[in-house]
Amino acid sequence: QVELVESGGGLVHAGGSLTLSCVVSGLSFKMYSMAWFRQASGKQREFVAASSWSADGPATTYYADFVKGRFTISRDNAENTVFLRMNSLKHEDTAVYYCAADHPNVNYGTYYSDASQYNYWGQGTQVTVSA
Repeated sequence: QVELVESGGGLVHAGGSLTLSCVVSGLSFKMYSMAWFRQASGKQREFVAASSWSADGPATTYYADFVKGRFTISRDNAENTVFLRMNSLKHEDTAVYYCAADHPNVNYGTYYSDASQYNYWGQGTQVTVSA
């Protein structure tokens, strides 16, 4: 049974930092691409960051334009964990953040931002940034 368990959300002031974690079980983690999405109240789910499967060399990372320079995605294949380090948080970053996993695919770079392409999802963790 595949399970993704997220943690690390909470309440922070604007300009603060949080690190989200997603522990994955039930699959060959290093063979799966991992991503973070978020969904604010009343809005559609949007792409945040992604890390390609890394069985052969370092993972390739991708970021939404609005988080470049502020957020960093990383993964620890030995611990089956993907992280999202969020710095310089803004009120607009307030959302439920979701971890997702995708079967290995050489074309991952063409669809990493498409939520409908991912096979497994975590339950989400709330991030609230006060003004």
